[in-house]
Amino acid sequence: MVALQEHFPRLTPIEYLEWEEQQEFRHEYVDGEVYAMTGGTLNHSEIAGNFTAILKNHLRGSGCKVFNSDAKVQILESNSYLYPDVSVTCDDRDRRATKFISYPCLIVEVLSPSTEAYDRGDKFALYRRSITLQDYVLVSTNAMRVDLYQRNERGRWEILSSDAGDTIELPSVNLSVPVAQIYEDIVFSVEA
Repeated sequence: MVALQEHFPRLTPIEYLEWEEQQEFRHEYVDGEVYAMTGGTLNHSEIAGNFTAILKNHLRGSGCKVFNSDAKVQILESNSYLYPDVSVTCDDRDRRATKFISYPCLIVEVLSPSTEAYDRGDKFALYRRSITLQDYVLVSTNAMRVDLYQRNERGRWEILSSDAGDTIELPSVNLSVPVAQIYEDIVFSVEA
């Protein structure tokens, strides 16, 4: 994400939601500050699409909802609205949501060089404030590498790293998925 402009006025959450409905492009909101969302690569888009399809097929008929990067997630505990690449909610309180979800159990971010530090750092710090979030997945676009952060029974976050040939376990949605399936049809560039 990139700061919208240096002197953009601070907004309340209500002002942000009203303002963003009128915008052509998506913007995240963190404690009064508005940030423009950047575009991604073809691999970024295809990996996110693969993950969305895997989750949608797995969760069909379960009552859970799977969203792509057009869906906003409100982090109730942080006064923030973010756009993850993929999000899932199985919470009845989100069933009738029309503008954003507030109770995600799974969030996936596909990493890019310009956002990786933010996705691993400040953005993850915001996501961790969500009491319903159980799994946070970071997917590389440079190699078959997935980092899975899981909230353990003590409420602490543990990291599990997986590579090609591994399978990741997502207890939030009761899914085991081979890393290779997430990267189906992906061609890595020579410099990667």
